[in-house]
Amino acid sequence: MRELRLLALTGVGEVVPGDDLAALLLDALDTHDVRLAHHDLVVVTSKVVAKSEGRVVPFDGSAEAKDALITSESVRVLRRRGTLRITETPHGFINANAGIDVSNTQPGTAVLLPRDPDRSARGLRAALARRTGVDVAIVVTDTFGRTWRHGVTDVALGSAGLRPVLDLRGTPDALGRVLEATEVCIADEIAGAANLVLAKAAHTPFALVRGLDDAYFGEGSVREDVVRASRDDLFR
Repeated sequence: MRELRLLALTGVGEVVPGDDLAALLLDALDTHDVRLAHHDLVVVTSKVVAKSEGRVVPFDGSAEAKDALITSESVRVLRRRGTLRITETPHGFINANAGIDVSNTQPGTAVLLPRDPDRSARGLRAALARRTGVDVAIVVTDTFGRTWRHGVTDVALGSAGLRPVLDLRGTPDALGRVLEATEVCIADEIAGAANLVLAKAAHTPFALVRGLDDAYFGEGSVREDVVRASRDDLFR
């Protein structure tokens, strides 16, 4: 029998620029009387990563300020409809309004995406290894809409210690047929699953995922392994 456990870590206060995310995470684990174990995975929301890294800017809510901020955080705008912009960010993400967020932030401010979520994930992983001696993986997540489907889900913006994509091409299916195109985005599947326990308004920026297959752990990054290059995209 296979089992996967997801634990939302509650009790984390408001994160501000300069906060030590590793310390906040370890304090939250202590509150729940949980210790990190080999090949645990920690999910952390991009918003608290961005806040800790000082990616919070003044924002008065005006249309002019919104357009200026979206422009500054985008390499191009792909589509426009009313106040909505579908943009491409410097990370290569295709998302709404460059990922700029005004929820769960102080009035008069907006939160931008982390500059390099993969680097943020690597930094948190290294800090946890120094303090605990335990090898864990990190996934930085954010909520994205999905083309041609209603509703949002969380996806991975950055990762460390995880093979973000499991390539099953060339392996047999249950009936012995060789798979030709199947690549599973493990990082996004983990992000979506963790979102089921991370309440948006309950100060739960961390989730602990336990029970993942050892084969999922290794080297890789979201930017290099998950983000599809425009040359491979039929719609850009």
